[in-house]
Amino acid sequence: MPDTQLIAISPVTPYHIWLAVVAISSLSYLTYLVQLYRPVKGGALLSALLGGAYSSTATTVVLAKRQKEAVTRRPELSAGIIAATAIMYPRLAAVIAFFSPPIAVVLLPGLGFLFTVAAAISWWEWRKIQPSYADDLAIPAANPLQLTTALIFAVVFLAVSLATAWVQSVFGQTGIFTLAALVGASDIDPFVLSLAQGGAPGMSLSAVAAAVLIAASANNIAKAAYAIGFGGLAATERPAILLSALALLGFAAAAAYLV
Repeated sequence: MPDTQLIAISPVTPYHIWLAVVAISSLSYLTYLVQLYRPVKGGALLSALLGGAYSSTATTVVLAKRQKEAVTRRPELSAGIIAATAIMYPRLAAVIAFFSPPIAVVLLPGLGFLFTVAAAISWWEWRKIQPSYADDLAIPAANPLQLTTALIFAVVFLAVSLATAWVQSVFGQTGIFTLAALVGASDIDPFVLSLAQGGAPGMSLSAVAAAVLIAASANNIAKAAYAIGFGGLAATERPAILLSALALLGFAAAAAYLV
């Protein structure tokens, strides 16, 4: 693929788009293959972790729906929601490190701290219950190597990359932070990949790290809302509160990078 800029205001190139699609599709496809050919037995938590490696947002929605459908409250589903979010942090670190090791190094303390807290919360929730219904917790995932899936991601990545460049040129660093909070309501991968590939060249490494943490934290708030929306307040109040707490910690970590 040609490595030449598509437009003057943005550093994105066809090569950047192709590489982003390959990176995300490969990571997701590995999880997809495990779920497809090696069904997880005897461990609902592991199922949630695999789902989180594919998409923590999708995992949250699926587990919240199953919590709502359950005759009685199933605490392992709530623990699974937090576990899926915990795995989001090393997933982000791996993706960013592939494109920009310097950004990954700067981000490592923040992502490591949030992962440790999320993992501890998940473990604390899990130790209080007796896991059950493990066989029905596999998170369904579409084949990420389908042409339609890849094209949609490529289009979204291009749109987010152009939006990032425009926002920075008009509103500067504050605009990037605002955009990070807005993209958190959906898939943050295109935004994070855009930053990792130099989508905001005028920002320092610390500022880029802060933007990534803002996007991840905003995504946690969105997942808290999705949990309540798809699972009901009574069934998913606890994981929603815990996700919101993780979001606040993430925003605090982002602020620490800007001090």
